[in-house]
Amino acid sequence: MGPLDALWHLLNFFGPALGVGLVVTLLAKLIWRRELKSVPFQTLALWCVAAGAMVLVAGLVVFGRDGRMVTYGALVLAVALTLGWRGGLLRR
Repeated sequence: MGPLDALWHLLNFFGPALGVGLVVTLLAKLIWRRELKSVPFQTLALWCVAAGAMVLVAGLVVFGRDGRMVTYGALVLAVALTLGWRGGLLRR
């Protein structure tokens, strides 16, 4: 495998975390405008993407391969919990 192939594999591996993290953050900032006004978009998105990436790596370690539906379910749950925690939505 060449360096370009390795780069594409990494981008495709972390793509779901990036996509889910950014889309969920954008939708949350639109839905909860008042509640999330004080939290910068970049900070919230970075935390959500990082949580998603950690879940994908954990799924790869636990199951020995990527792309398992359990891992994707855990990705969504981790991003939602991170959004609530960092956005202050769970403090009420």
